[in-house]
Amino acid sequence: MSDMQTLRFYVTPDHDCSYLPGMKAKTLFVDPQAVITSTTYTQLSALGFRRSGGHIYRPHCDHCHACQSVRIPIDLFTPSKTQKRILNRNADLSVQRVIPTLNDETYRLYQRYINKRHRDGDMYPPSTDQFYNFLVEGGQDTGFYEFRDPTGKLMCVAVTDHLVNSLSALYTFYDPDEEQRSLGVNAILWQIMEGNRRHDQFLYLGYWVKACRKMSYKTAYRPLEVLIDGHWTRLMQE
Repeated sequence: MSDMQTLRFYVTPDHDCSYLPGMKAKTLFVDPQAVITSTTYTQLSALGFRRSGGHIYRPHCDHCHACQSVRIPIDLFTPSKTQKRILNRNADLSVQRVIPTLNDETYRLYQRYINKRHRDGDMYPPSTDQFYNFLVEGGQDTGFYEFRDPTGKLMCVAVTDHLVNSLSALYTFYDPDEEQRSLGVNAILWQIMEGNRRHDQFLYLGYWVKACRKMSYKTAYRPLEVLIDGHWTRLMQE
């Protein structure tokens, strides 16, 4: 097994940035052959790394620092009035943790979500291989948290990594026709509450890019910490 002292890292060549049109990016990857323990994964998360399938990475661009890791200090979070209304609106949903797997019901929801909400992104078009490689593979303590309505209909899946002292919100997909429920917001709020129940410290939300409109939702969760020059700093209200 690898620890922080023995890990090897690799840098990709320049590639198109996923967040800022016209920009080039580089990515720093942890050796994909390394066996990453939960402790090491937790340490990497605190250093701004993120997981996608079996790859753990972070942006490593030469002249741009727009991608900033963000996390919510769970015990300091207080929902806003709007967030409380969203929780109440979804109080009828039941939540169950299942083992990450590729099945027809889960994939159909994912497919509908990508096709309707992310046709302009690099995850379009969806495929079963993409789903498996992105969300099922990884070798970490990961749960698919299924949100179902009273009829048993699958409404939302929050893919969550369990770290030593925190949670990482890896990805969420949901019924795109249920806009009034704000299922994505509800999933994050639920993960914060789950972290509270588990006495976790943080909920990691991945990267925030100020100039990327699709990432602006992350600043609605306060307080929010941003990793700047190796230090976690409270994001000031704008």
